[in-house]
Amino acid sequence: MTNIARFNPFDDTIEDLFRGFFVRPVGYEGPAGAAQFRVDVSENDSAYTLRAEIPGVNKEDISVTIDGDTVAISAEVKNEKDVKNGERVLRSERYFGKVYRAFTLGQAVDEAGANAKYANGVLELTLPKKAAVQAKRITIQ
Repeated sequence: MTNIARFNPFDDTIEDLFRGFFVRPVGYEGPAGAAQFRVDVSENDSAYTLRAEIPGVNKEDISVTIDGDTVAISAEVKNEKDVKNGERVLRSERYFGKVYRAFTLGQAVDEAGANAKYANGVLELTLPKKAAVQAKRITIQ
């Protein structure tokens, strides 16, 4: 019992509060936080439905790849700088670059029947499931 230390909750809290305070703004996520986009995945008996929020992207800059049960979505976000003469940018938080997400679904997808729509910054994919191959039973002679 000689190694008992007294707990003081303020020791770590104060240290965490000031860690990096003078280096970056509080709550700064950096490019990694901006490079993600949110995706909802749902399914029914016949298909998967993916809804991805990718605002500020032209539909020509979005690429969807299907390989068996893996679906990959990539997009290029472009941020044109429109600075007028005599004007200077004080803060720019908009992200530009490439974003990428990939998912493995529970069943293979029928690529021929896949459908994609992009409206109001939301990409909606309808991915029909491939019919499961039934095991073939062989009779022994």
